[in-house]
Amino acid sequence: MIKNKFQRVFLLALIVTITLNAQKKQPVDYVDTMIGTADSRWMLFPGATLPSGMVNLSPDNQNQEWKAGYEYTIENVAGFSHIHSWVMGGLLTMPTTGKLQTSPGDENEPDSGYRSRIRHETEKTSPAYYSVMLDDYKIKAELTATKRTGFQRYTYPKSKKSRILFDLTIPTEYGYRQYDTKIEKISDTEIIGHSTQMGQGINSRLQNDYTIYFVIKLDKAFDTIGAWERNWGETEDTILPENQKIYYGNGDFGAYIEFETKKGEVILLKTGISLVSVDQARLNLKVESEDAFGWDFDACKESGSKIWNDLLSTIKVEGSENNKKKFYTNMYRAYTARADYTDVNGMYRDMNEKVQIMADPDNGVYGSDALWTSFWNLNQLWNLATPDLTNKWVNSMLEIYDRGGWLPKGPTGVEYSGIMVASHSIPFIVAAYQHGIRNFDTEKAFQAMYKQQMVPGRNHEGGGFVGNRQLEPYMKYGYVPVEAGWRWSEAASSNTLEYAYDDWCVGQMAKMLNKKSDFNYFNNRGQFYRNIFDEETKFMRPKYINGTWMENFNEMTRSTWFCEASAWQYTWFVPQDIYGLKDLLGEKLFNDRLEDGMIESRKKQFYHPELVNVGNQPNMQAAWLFNYSGKPWLTQKYSRLMVQEYFGDNPFNGWPGDEDQGQMGSWYVMSSIGLFQMDGGCRENPIYEIGSPIYDRIEIKLDNKYYPGNTFVIETTNNGPENYYIQKAFLNGEVLENCWIYASDVQAGGILKLEMGNTPNKKWGSALKNRPTNPN
Repeated sequence: MIKNKFQRVFLLALIVTITLNAQKKQPVDYVDTMIGTADSRWMLFPGATLPSGMVNLSPDNQNQEWKAGYEYTIENVAGFSHIHSWVMGGLLTMPTTGKLQTSPGDENEPDSGYRSRIRHETEKTSPAYYSVMLDDYKIKAELTATKRTGFQRYTYPKSKKSRILFDLTIPTEYGYRQYDTKIEKISDTEIIGHSTQMGQGINSRLQNDYTIYFVIKLDKAFDTIGAWERNWGETEDTILPENQKIYYGNGDFGAYIEFETKKGEVILLKTGISLVSVDQARLNLKVESEDAFGWDFDACKESGSKIWNDLLSTIKVEGSENNKKKFYTNMYRAYTARADYTDVNGMYRDMNEKVQIMADPDNGVYGSDALWTSFWNLNQLWNLATPDLTNKWVNSMLEIYDRGGWLPKGPTGVEYSGIMVASHSIPFIVAAYQHGIRNFDTEKAFQAMYKQQMVPGRNHEGGGFVGNRQLEPYMKYGYVPVEAGWRWSEAASSNTLEYAYDDWCVGQMAKMLNKKSDFNYFNNRGQFYRNIFDEETKFMRPKYINGTWMENFNEMTRSTWFCEASAWQYTWFVPQDIYGLKDLLGEKLFNDRLEDGMIESRKKQFYHPELVNVGNQPNMQAAWLFNYSGKPWLTQKYSRLMVQEYFGDNPFNGWPGDEDQGQMGSWYVMSSIGLFQMDGGCRENPIYEIGSPIYDRIEIKLDNKYYPGNTFVIETTNNGPENYYIQKAFLNGEVLENCWIYASDVQAGGILKLEMGNTPNKKWGSALKNRPTNPN
């Protein structure tokens, strides 16, 4: 009896302890930066950064290849590099001991270079912190960061030859070449330098150079400084004479410092970077790190953790611990790798290599991969949770327009690029305006979008490509003919659909600004999708200039005429006019084809290359189409199954597809809370379609700078893995029969209550009057 009594007391105490610990956990504590790192892009890294950080201080371990960076299954590390932006990289640091090695070596042969073996059990990660034991050197490396600076703490063993390497030519996803490099010793504790480099690889289509300027400071004096170089075409590094004041390089180049260490000696290393000058890098370091934290590594780490927690706390969810881990990790990914390239005083270097300064340094000039179909993911989350960031991005796009004359697609390093298709900066701007995010020059924004859709694209005098490549034939024929297609990412038929959507978005903005003739013109062009719809096959189909269809075309396989997708997938790409598409197909075929595709694609975890594919941009809306065709219970079912079955919780199954700088993470966040915008939120009075929230309670903190309400809450009852069907709904206490709500209802604050069950209520939200309103 006594034994059983003590057991009961112990169990009770254990339950209370576990409950209290769970209650103490903050949103940032649920983030697992290792999720998905077994198959990830350069921009998806496990290291330390801040939201929109220029510095992404993170371990690298792969050779030069597509998706290079950090690969979880490779149990060694080559070092810790500072930049993990799209087609950009540089400044890797690596602490070592013993014999000097100047090459990272091969990922499969850790002894072939300066890389070190690691054990994953020694890795500790959070959004603003990373640490690992470098087993080959017995060095513990710890990393944290501010927006523009890195801060590292190395704990060394006893060694007469302890060292820090600074490698400026490292393997990245696309690679780059250096042609002007300099490292200068300022004192025994300070080094400055720069590296001018150009991204390589046809996929970047950038071919613009940029210079990384840096300042490096240590809290311990070094005894020796040295460098190495390898010119292009050479196979061996040349070790340069030691203790020179200045080293110059052209090609593969790096430097090192050496000192003696005692067992357990801690050495602190700080780095400031800039794309403008060494003086600006020094200013970034002074303001963000030296003045703020001195040499207090833990204070910097805790500050970064708080910044992340404040951002992630804008949406609080209640549910299982694992679901919270997936939620906050996906939300975290939505704010990493898309970097602010301005310095602390608002200075930056534009696409013409001229130094500019923002009138408001807080606005920033941002860069990233393309915003290709971000209207189905990133835009929606940012507009809801962080509208001020959306507003800053719009101002950034307009700043780039002011300096270069065109809106950007993927302004990496504040340079133009022709990456991907169409001009989806347009729906980004229009959705911001329609949601009341309007602290920007709206007339200028309209003129910029007008030019994008009226003036054919071309090479820019500052480098890169601007505008739409196939706009001229699109405007001439009402579609992009087969003859105008030239490679997979400029596919003729899919560009017809994407241009038409952007046209419709410009029309919506024109309507809001009372530009009636422009509205009519672009709204009409928004219907050009009909020009490649084949009435016989009921699919979008490539068409020639003479109006005939491409023969022997298989709509069920990927082709060069549809960007990264099949005709089956792109036939659904009419976000501006789903009801028009439904009329072309007929409601029965619309539903039957879509559901058949769902059933078949579920066998491949909704990652089917030709059918439903939530893992790539062109088809991320598929599950939400049923709301428009009278079967909202299938939207509830399949959006929930995608959330539960496609997205994983460990390094191996995070995102089977291409996470693409937070786009899949954003899709997960919005779908898991049960809200989506088919037209990207670009209609005059935006709506959210309702799906199947996975959480018991969701609380969205509204930004009063933009929205009148304080919080919008979504509560579910009788929820569970199989209970994904809505039985009843109530908005602010009133019965809700619609499968949608206005965005203004959310912005005003309130509560949406959903009663869930394991069988569909086919009456709820399915009647014509209860379906989403027609944006046209």
